[in-house]
Amino acid sequence: MTINLFQDPISSYRESDTDDDLDNEIVELERKLAAAKAKRCKHPRSRLEGDSSSSSSSPEQPLLAPNLPNHFHLLLSDSALPLGSFAFSSGLESYLAHGHKSNPYHPHTSFAAFLPLSISSYASTTLPFVLSAHRDPSLSNLVELDDAQDASIICTVGRRASVAQGRALLGIWERSFSQSLPPLGSSVVTAAQRGDLKAFGLLVKRGSSKEIPDASAHLAPLFGAICSVVGLSLQQTAYIFLFGHVKALVSAAVRAGMFGPYQAQKILAGETVQELITEMIKREWRTKVERAGQNVPVMDLWFGRHEVLYSRIFNS
Repeated sequence: MTINLFQDPISSYRESDTDDDLDNEIVELERKLAAAKAKRCKHPRSRLEGDSSSSSSSPEQPLLAPNLPNHFHLLLSDSALPLGSFAFSSGLESYLAHGHKSNPYHPHTSFAAFLPLSISSYASTTLPFVLSAHRDPSLSNLVELDDAQDASIICTVGRRASVAQGRALLGIWERSFSQSLPPLGSSVVTAAQRGDLKAFGLLVKRGSSKEIPDASAHLAPLFGAICSVVGLSLQQTAYIFLFGHVKALVSAAVRAGMFGPYQAQKILAGETVQELITEMIKREWRTKVERAGQNVPVMDLWFGRHEVLYSRIFNS
């Protein structure tokens, strides 16, 4: 019996066909199908594209090549990254205390009012250093940026928070990230880039006992340099940096009793946060570090007044 693969199987059935004929036809079709699948698996284009039909029938799955930037993107944006940022409220606790109803100068407080001020302040004081360090993560530029940011932060409380988180990030790089990178020659990370960060760490340790240290290890320049070394793009770096600030701020608001965890996730996922971060990145994209500085002066007042609060649960 002649078999036409393109013929409707229902119309091809005839009353005169016996059960043996139908069984033979099924066996022949299954044999041809198996042969076609085997041929498809051997085709080079099929192996490269990872066709779903061939992969589902084959026990061997195509291996994905490791993607270093994507991997570190997840690590650096993880809330579990031990920077110690959740020990700081970034002025929120002081804002709430000074905005108590008994205060005639600031009778109303809300997170919705504080969030844009905080993001704008944080972006104007730190993001130019992040972007500059990412564009040039060399040791000389990193030391220069660290010194410039140390001079640009007027508030002692803010400087202490920046250094504490920066040294925590440097410790993460030295003890974890640098030891987990692929061998030299197998990734985009060069020996010079690794050497610059190692040398910067030695500068920080060597100057820790000095009255005027060789390097303070502020968070912003270090974050930009490390993101550049592991292959994150400039835009990814800026977004992760500002979003990390928002996450820490929202976490502080939850612990301060302003709202619950579900509202916190709603805020983080909302368009307002996305638009604020995007707007700040656009605003500071070409800002030189010489022009970086506080654009919300009252933030320094809230930071500075934090230490004189009668009771507090955060470091700043």
